[in-house]
Amino acid sequence: MNFPFTAIVGQTQLKTALLMCAVDPSLGGVLIRGDKGSAKSTAARALTDILPLISRVPGCAFVCSPDIPSEHCPVCNGLDVMAVASPVPFITLPLGATEDRVVGTLDLQQALKGAERVFQPGLLAAAHRGILYIDEVNLLPDHLVDVLLDVAAMGVNSVQREGLSVTHPARFSLIGTMNLEEGDLRPQLLDRFGLMVEVAAPRDKTVRAEVVRRRIAFEADTAGYANSWQDSQHSLRGQLVAAQQLLPQVLMADALLALISHICCEFEVASLRADIVIYKAARTLAALAGRIQVTPEDIRTAAELALPHRRRRKPFEQPGLDQERLDELMQAALPPQHSTDDGEPDPNTPPPEADGLDAPQQVFAADPATAMATIKVDSPARHSASGKRNTALHATRGQVVRSVPDSQPSSLALAATLRSAVLRDGSDFHIQADDLHQQIRTGKTANLILFVVDASGSMAAQRRMAAVKGAVLALLTDAYQHRDQVAVIAFRGEAAYWLLPPTRSVELAEQQLQDLPTGGRTPLAHALHLALEAVGSRQGLPPLLVLLSDGKANVALQEGGDPWQESLALAHLCADSGLPALVLDTETGYLRLGKARQLAQALRADCLTLEELSAENLVLTIRGQLH
Repeated sequence: MNFPFTAIVGQTQLKTALLMCAVDPSLGGVLIRGDKGSAKSTAARALTDILPLISRVPGCAFVCSPDIPSEHCPVCNGLDVMAVASPVPFITLPLGATEDRVVGTLDLQQALKGAERVFQPGLLAAAHRGILYIDEVNLLPDHLVDVLLDVAAMGVNSVQREGLSVTHPARFSLIGTMNLEEGDLRPQLLDRFGLMVEVAAPRDKTVRAEVVRRRIAFEADTAGYANSWQDSQHSLRGQLVAAQQLLPQVLMADALLALISHICCEFEVASLRADIVIYKAARTLAALAGRIQVTPEDIRTAAELALPHRRRRKPFEQPGLDQERLDELMQAALPPQHSTDDGEPDPNTPPPEADGLDAPQQVFAADPATAMATIKVDSPARHSASGKRNTALHATRGQVVRSVPDSQPSSLALAATLRSAVLRDGSDFHIQADDLHQQIRTGKTANLILFVVDASGSMAAQRRMAAVKGAVLALLTDAYQHRDQVAVIAFRGEAAYWLLPPTRSVELAEQQLQDLPTGGRTPLAHALHLALEAVGSRQGLPPLLVLLSDGKANVALQEGGDPWQESLALAHLCADSGLPALVLDTETGYLRLGKARQLAQALRADCLTLEELSAENLVLTIRGQLH
């Protein structure tokens, strides 16, 4: 049983967005983004209990509209069909789901009985006219994202596989939750979400206490607590029914439609879908309020939900919408009687600058990268982690490229298995172990990019540290585009430490790097030792080590040890373990000792200067055997 929707404390914007999707499913759904433990999943699941019922035929796997049944639905196209009122489908798409389970496949049970080819509908068919829910949607494998993009664009699911040719409607509201610490979404999928809401746990102690109080009461007596909220739940469901009936009558003045386009242009939103979503969302807000006329305030609220994830931003720029800028656009575009502000702006007061407000204090700013640096791995990876950097052979996820005989397949190739059984003995059809086939998939994998950054005093002037940060930011941009995990180890003073543990959020890596202090001695051996420990303890993602230092080690790992010899010995250990590496020599001046180059030789790695890193169209090739 779900937690009652009306019992959720606060989260006004989130609840509004979910109710809007309930009134108008064509909005495209809502992306709920925020910290863990902020009731994202609770609110999404609670929505199902207040949704108005839909009409469907019992036993229909395609959730057909009784008036327009799918041509492939044996239930709705049968005789004596009678529809009943049923709950709206709420289908969860697991991250580990196979493509066959999502899009549908050959009904193996019917095939084994010798019947003609029968299509077994998948999750997309089950979600038709309902909600498709994806928890941690930013971790969804790329091959499933590609499927969702096709279906979301066309509103139908087309299956051409295993001798089947089936097309059926698949229109649903897409609701996804995600935590930015695990990385962002692909831009194409991000744009498919009509609305986006940022959520956070309440900071007011009274509100937090009420949240805990209600949750404890719900867990102590789930059924009793849910019954105590039935009146408010029923009332809200009635409001949704009324809004759905009123929506076709809602009108929008042409001046407000022009305002929508003006706002989208001023925020440099490329996708025209933003204009359409704001239009639909504003009408939906009016219907929820029981009005047939859209107001400027409806436009503003709709823009707050439809624009933050669509405006142009750089890879490390924080998402969000400048509220003051939005107020300015509303006031400038509308006549005074339509102003959303009670007071008139002072014409002698210049508008506040959007840039530089509440900017975090930085130790040294980073130089902008003059070119996009790209890391290329020259040996194919064989890992299951999803990403976009390397081609993975025999991947556990991805596109099926062929099938091979295998008596104990981990992923059964149905068509090849059945074909083998039929060809072996068509008159007496049965499957033997020799008929079984394994699916061979190909996909893309990610890497763990481990940045080891020298922040000691030997890095010299502030100007030099700014150049180092700019170089790392260029490499972080490359990691962002390839959906890698990144980690940052900094070393200065007497030891090395984690500046950022492994994460998919390169925004966090960039933020930590900007605040990195410098100065002190150079514990290079400590940093290499910590990097070796990190690589040894993490299995799954193939690691890449990027070391930025001038190599002037002067802090020993062992008491009485030689700092430089210890560093070389650890570099040899990294190379012997098969760890691919790249060294960026940060040494400056006319007379150079070349320590970083010697270190690169011990690591069996390329060594580049920061000047070379800034060269146009540079491709950094990291050589080594990936394990």
